[in-house]
Amino acid sequence: MPVFTQPVPRDLRAKLFELNWAFVLLIVLTGCIGILMLYSVAGGAWDPWAIRHATRFGAGFLVMLVVAMVPPRMWMSLAYPAYLGALFLLIMVELFGATAMGAQRWIDIGPLRMQPSELMKIALVLALARYYHDLPPEKVSTPGGMIVPVLAIALPFGLIAKQPDLGTAVLTGATGAVMVFLAGLSWKIIVPGMVAGVVGGVAFLRYGLEEYQRARVLTFLNPENDPLGAGYHIMQSKIALGSGGLTGKGYMQGTQSHLNFLPEKQTDFIFTMLGEEFGFVGGIAVLVLYALILGHCLMTAMACRSVFLRLVTMGVTTTFALYVFINAAMVMGLVPVVGVPLPMISYGGSVMFTVLIGLGLILGAHIHRAAEPPKGAGLFG
Repeated sequence: MPVFTQPVPRDLRAKLFELNWAFVLLIVLTGCIGILMLYSVAGGAWDPWAIRHATRFGAGFLVMLVVAMVPPRMWMSLAYPAYLGALFLLIMVELFGATAMGAQRWIDIGPLRMQPSELMKIALVLALARYYHDLPPEKVSTPGGMIVPVLAIALPFGLIAKQPDLGTAVLTGATGAVMVFLAGLSWKIIVPGMVAGVVGGVAFLRYGLEEYQRARVLTFLNPENDPLGAGYHIMQSKIALGSGGLTGKGYMQGTQSHLNFLPEKQTDFIFTMLGEEFGFVGGIAVLVLYALILGHCLMTAMACRSVFLRLVTMGVTTTFALYVFINAAMVMGLVPVVGVPLPMISYGGSVMFTVLIGLGLILGAHIHRAAEPPKGAGLFG
């Protein structure tokens, strides 16, 4: 029995010919912007951030190309083991995780320190896509068909929120919810579910937040209430963005950032620094670049014939879009500060590899868009 019903590229040369090189160029351009900004953060030095970011981007880029070359059937086979492995690592973080800045989010494996919650974003996308690929459409909205995805989303959400890492938990939960919606869930369930979600969200904000998280929400509503404490980050971010004006102060000329008024400028607030040095024009240019990447992702999803590849592409696209939207809105004061980095521009190894693996899956979906893996091939089949 053939694995695919339509011809798809099988040898490496044919796959490289089918690779979406325009998409690859956009990814490289975004990574280079990240290197340039981290060079500026250090005052014109490669150490400590730019050289590591460049090395990680280069290694992640190679991993992305390898991921793109792998046949989709292999990703289907790895979907459930990858999810269970990521869930196991999240439990290990809870038991033996490393703590930094008041949060227990990392686990040390030899000389490496990794953040399993980032791996879970990709693992959850693969697992849900595999599940709905095998599930008959008429069972998507039945209680039996819903219990597995609900548990698959709720377990990592709870573990990540407990670390605490509210930003990553929200990203993971929202990505899972969007995939369930795209799988064809009935509106008769979606509407009551949204009402329950709003009620649950309000209850969580009232009783489930850590003290510093509650301070961030209150600061978002009124940052001037504590300008030297909880409101310091967002007020300095707004000052830096506003001081950039239309075209900015110039590369490596940002005063708010280089005089250390702007905190976390190499990670979560790097978009603020970019806005200060390149102004409104530079900020819009970067957002257009991200919009082009997302456009390629959506076109790839529409071209895929199989449910598995279509859902994988949409799941990764949702995660990527949420990264960009939350980070940009956060530094502008439009949403509370929740610690979400800007993809491929902010400094951070786990996020970099997660994003590039996800983009590799989308590149692979483009190459294998005519593939139709069989349904019901079993847990590891």
